[in-house]
Amino acid sequence: MEFTDKQIQIIETAERLFAERGFDGTSVRDIADEAGINVAMISYYFGSKEKLMEALFELRVGTVKMRIESLIKDESLTPLEKVNILIDEHIERIMQKQCFHKIMVGVQVTNKNPAILKAANKVKLRNAAVVTELIKEGQKKGVFKKKVDIVLMLNTMIGTVSQSLISMDYYREFNNQQDLNEEEFQLIFKRRLSIHIKTLFKVILTNEA
Repeated sequence: MEFTDKQIQIIETAERLFAERGFDGTSVRDIADEAGINVAMISYYFGSKEKLMEALFELRVGTVKMRIESLIKDESLTPLEKVNILIDEHIERIMQKQCFHKIMVGVQVTNKNPAILKAANKVKLRNAAVVTELIKEGQKKGVFKKKVDIVLMLNTMIGTVSQSLISMDYYREFNNQQDLNEEEFQLIFKRRLSIHIKTLFKVILTNEA
């Protein structure tokens, strides 16, 4: 889905407010005032606050499907290399878009709004379908195991990255990395997180220890 600059401005304003105040704690009027537009413009572009949230999901993770499809077609990479790229890109996306991550966690933990949860699941199901195609490619080449639980595998990645992000300060203190500047710590953190998840996925997907 393509968005205009004005739509992106509204979506990003809503994202920040949803992360700060929660979905239920943010009104369409709040979003309009913060974005410097009138309420009618939000109705014109999105129809409702729920549809605006759907648009946010599309903006942040809607391109994942296309990215996986392009990787599937890339014959220069092995199936495991493609999976590793997806892992690194997921980590980077979550680290860069922490407001969206906070919203996603809130939506799924509180489960207060069935319409929002349905919209989130719609995007996740669509992306899981193309990940399945990537895994099938590896299975056809004899690289991946025949039986792989795709959803549990993805949950392993999503849950690990999510919990790691929430507990970064704890991780930093436990590993005595308080003296590192933020950039140095972030680089070390992402590298270790990447290695950890890739190791798990290698065990899940292949016969290699």
